[in-house]
Amino acid sequence: MEENVPAGRCVVAVDGPSGSGKSTVSRRLAVSLGARYLDTGAMYRALTWAVLRSGVDLTDAESVAKVAGEVDLRIGTDPQGYAVTADGAHVEKEIRGPEVTGAVSAVAAVPAVRELLVARQRQMIANAGRIVVEGRDIGSVVAPDADLKVYLTASEAARAQRRSAEDAADVTATAADLARRDKLDSTRKVNPLQQATDAVVLDTTELGIDEVVARLRELLTERGVA
Repeated sequence: MEENVPAGRCVVAVDGPSGSGKSTVSRRLAVSLGARYLDTGAMYRALTWAVLRSGVDLTDAESVAKVAGEVDLRIGTDPQGYAVTADGAHVEKEIRGPEVTGAVSAVAAVPAVRELLVARQRQMIANAGRIVVEGRDIGSVVAPDADLKVYLTASEAARAQRRSAEDAADVTATAADLARRDKLDSTRKVNPLQQATDAVVLDTTELGIDEVVARLRELLTERGVA
């Protein structure tokens, strides 16, 4: 952690599509600020893992919501290493697999699921006080009063290249999957992926992680919260 970092409240909302750099930037920024870090996508993925394990039909919203209400879902907020558990099982690796990735948009679109997890996320933000939160509806829904709202984006080619490198997957297949998820997440009826009207848009296509974090630190300094 950096020294001489203010200890006051600071909430940073980072939204954007997959492959835009949200996770890496958010974790790095949280460390820089001496703040906590919350990956809301991991919460939806962990819940999706639990739904798949239960064997319920993904199109049965009532059954999916029932699993959501019963699973013991826990996620850490340490930016330098956090655990994700569902009913006591560590699922950090499993939730990044293709089965969960292919189903998470459907589970996340269930209104009762979003209502439950958004409430959890808001409570975690309130308890942390100083936190960087990443997802798809943070600035618009989860934390509309965030001190800084950022919408990270990048070209489709750059996003596909980054994600395929992370997953050791074919670039073309990854691009198709990202396009599929973008469409599902941006067109769902409840809390779709969207840019908050007062968010700062930052295209990361040609920027390195350090450059993006430095820019966000500058924006926070301008607002007097960094």
